[in-house]
Amino acid sequence: MKATLSNYRQSPRKVRLVADLIKGKSIAIAETELAFLVKRAATPFHKLLMSAVANALQAGASKDALYVKDVRGDKGVTLKRSMPRAMGRASRINKRASHVIIVLAEREVKAEAKVAKAKATKAPKATKTVKAKEVAS
Repeated sequence: MKATLSNYRQSPRKVRLVADLIKGKSIAIAETELAFLVKRAATPFHKLLMSAVANALQAGASKDALYVKDVRGDKGVTLKRSMPRAMGRASRINKRASHVIIVLAEREVKAEAKVAKAKATKAPKATKTVKAKEVAS
């Protein structure tokens, strides 16, 4: 289950900062981090993450079990522009773009972990505490 964003007009170096932040995290945590992140790439990443989740739900996956398996910010096309400089020269400006790919997967919950979690939730009831007046009589 994946989603792609092609030719996003921001350099791959800046995009990878956001990509590394959400890699390996659950959907809920990644969504929260992207919502409060103060980077320009956070909004397109959030939209792309929600698109990948929608694709996974269409495929029959459970949203609670999903996590971000892989995020890549690859190099896209580079627009080459020039800026006038002194004495009739020109210097080149590279306007870089990125291809972003988000891959989701479902976590495998082991049977042992399920049993341990069930035992933890079924803790024995606390015994009644004996009050000082009952002990004296």
